[in-house]
Amino acid sequence: GFDQRSRQFQNLQNHRIVQIEAKPNTLVLPKHADADNILVIQQGQATVTVANGNNRKSFNLDEGHALRIPSGFISYILNRHDNQNLRVAKISMPVNTPGQFEDFFPASSRDQSSYLQGFSRNTLEAAFNAEFNEIRRVLLEENAGGEQEERGQRRWSTRSSENNEGVIVKVSKEHVEELTKHAKSVSKKGSEEGDITNPINLREGEPDLSNNFGKLFEVKPDKKNPQLQDLDMMLTCVEIKEGALMLPHFNSKAMVIVVVNKGTGNLELVAVRKEQQQRGRREEEEDEDEEEEGSNREVRRYTARLKEGDVFIMPAAHPVAINASSELHLLGFGINAENNHRIFLAGDKDNVIDQIEKQAKDLAFPGSGEQVEKLIKNQKESHFVSARPQSQSQSPSSPEKESPEKEDQEEENQGGKGPLLSILKAFN
Repeated sequence: GFDQRSRQFQNLQNHRIVQIEAKPNTLVLPKHADADNILVIQQGQATVTVANGNNRKSFNLDEGHALRIPSGFISYILNRHDNQNLRVAKISMPVNTPGQFEDFFPASSRDQSSYLQGFSRNTLEAAFNAEFNEIRRVLLEENAGGEQEERGQRRWSTRSSENNEGVIVKVSKEHVEELTKHAKSVSKKGSEEGDITNPINLREGEPDLSNNFGKLFEVKPDKKNPQLQDLDMMLTCVEIKEGALMLPHFNSKAMVIVVVNKGTGNLELVAVRKEQQQRGRREEEEDEDEEEEGSNREVRRYTARLKEGDVFIMPAAHPVAINASSELHLLGFGINAENNHRIFLAGDKDNVIDQIEKQAKDLAFPGSGEQVEKLIKNQKESHFVSARPQSQSQSPSSPEKESPEKEDQEEENQGGKGPLLSILKAFN
């Protein structure tokens, strides 16, 4: 879990990220969990069915569509595409034990037992008004291979992000037609207003931020989006063009878990470390109660190379910048998102440094307030810009050399779990 990697991320102890991949014409079999889930389609076409005791809804979801699966609701996911893999990112928020949740499967397979097997014989016979042998044959036994072949099905287990997502079954075209027959599209969902199981289109309408270098769509936890409101969560979709930079910025109060959906790039995160954090953990704990006013604070840059499937964290109030070496698509799950503001440190619009009064700039920066304001106005774009500095454009043969002091402060990780580990290391 995120909280196990760093004590600074205890607010994330109740959140788990899973990435699911399913082959064409397959079904992730029904289950429920003691956790609220929000899933987002990263690639492909899915039909997702959600059911409680007296209602069932099916939705055709495409890339960029999100759906909340409330705790205790049975759900199953169909990849209805004939030749494209389905990729889904899911965030889970347990309701019983923080950081832990269980999946409950009504049907047995090689890797898990049906929860019905936990009941006594007498209870099952009374509940189904049938003899136990029939109940066992119809509901409890793991399906035999012969039966599966006769039905044109093949089943196997899938594991995603160290979480068992259950059993995926190969289905026939007839099954696909039946399972999608009553599914509604996101644009024509026809659901009741205020229903938390209504799907969300992350790219609906105009982007919140947009120019020639990138765009950002965001769905916030408000009355328009009851699916997110009680979870205090926002969903963000960012697309950065190749060779572009998302300007340095931070979130005022939201902590964002980001999944790299497509492309490659580089992340820079700025953190402040106290001198105490350089010592051993035991010594640090001994000094916990001491006065810290005199302790030195060091600004450090943590970098990571990003690729598809990577996960990283943007802590609240910590500046970050993201550079796309190829077209880069990011999906963000924002925690504690109500009244969050995205604050930029450069650019023509939404620039917080520009909001500082001239007299305060005079006192805060080595340059005069007038010089600071002139420098800020050099950047005519906002939010997304070319990643190539002006100095390199004018004299490519002599790029500006970074100071050794800064180089010593940089820590880098490459691919895999690097981005997550790199950033978490900043807070240990």
